Amino acid sequence: MKNSRFWIKLRSWEYWPLNVVYTPIYLYWLWLGAKAGTLMFFEALNPGIKHGGLYGDSKKDILALIPEAYLPRTIFVPKGQPLPKIVATIAEKGISYPIIAKPDIGERGFLVEKLADEAALKAYLEKAPMDLIIQDFVAYPEEISVLYYRFPHETSGHITSITLKKYLSVTGDGTSTVRELVEAYPRAYLQLPTLESRHPELLDTIPLKGEELELVPYGNHCRGAMFLDGNDQIDAQLIDTFDQLSHQMEGVFFGRYDIKCQSMQALKEGRDFAILEFNGAKAEPTHIYQPGFSMLEAYRVLFRQWNTVYALSKANMRLGFRPLGLFEGLREFFAVKRYKKEALKNYSALMMAEE
Repeated sequence: MKNSRFWIKLRSWEYWPLNVVYTPIYLYWLWLGAKAGTLMFFEALNPGIKHGGLYGDSKKDILALIPEAYLPRTIFVPKGQPLPKIVATIAEKGISYPIIAKPDIGERGFLVEKLADEAALKAYLEKAPMDLIIQDFVAYPEEISVLYYRFPHETSGHITSITLKKYLSVTGDGTSTVRELVEAYPRAYLQLPTLESRHPELLDTIPLKGEELELVPYGNHCRGAMFLDGNDQIDAQLIDTFDQLSHQMEGVFFGRYDIKCQSMQALKEGRDFAILEFNGAKAEPTHIYQPGFSMLEAYRVLFRQWNTVYALSKANMRLGFRPLGLFEGLREFFAVKRYKKEALKNYSALMMAEE
């Protein structure tokens, strides 16, 4: 019972299924849609991004809106492009291994992988036959998410959420194997099946006493990263950094920047950072997933956020932006759901076959 994944998840709402946690928010969205006169009001949130960034948005298209100086070296890989062509493009762009590969359409760490070499890239392409984004692995030590919005008539915006990310790791005691350390740490234990599949050789090693061993090199909650509330870092200097960035992104007013940086102070000063991704309407204020964060307070944060989404969308609609019709929007939404379901099924089947 101690190591039951069911009870670990049940005791901590941060692990509950998204649709369970968001049921009250879905109901509130219906109310906001009734007030707006269309359930698709969120499309007006970011006119420069497909569907305002709630679903089906292309990472390639969003990254094209961000000034290149703020991005890691990045290439777009269309589905079916031969490996030699991809390898040549990687070299031309000056990208070196390890690299990060991810689907062009995806969210919440969907099929994101760190690839050590060309052989790993070849294997990933076989498992993920879809449009992809490949990026330099950014070596800055801190990963931070910043949720920012600005009304179209404002010169300065607002930051409502800062999340500090701690990658999944265990600390050695000099006698326990990695498997034993993982089994004793609930957050890591939830990732044990994945570790057994991808890094079985690691589990029998014994880290030195005090040695911190990183298990997963991604700042994704679903991959075991711990999200910490960093809202005490919000200040005028940080807002100014994102004001300057926001004014360079046409048609973008709301979203979460996922960033790696040298330090929080460097980010405030607008230096030594890279934007890994930008999420629009679907962006969560991820600091609410800090362990022990009150669920009641999380709902207060989420309801306030959707009030902002509604108000900003209405502001852009008054400027002339017109959302899609409901049926057309739903048709595209379910097409994206089918795409992701099929992609994940193919990836899982190939992983099992490989094992």
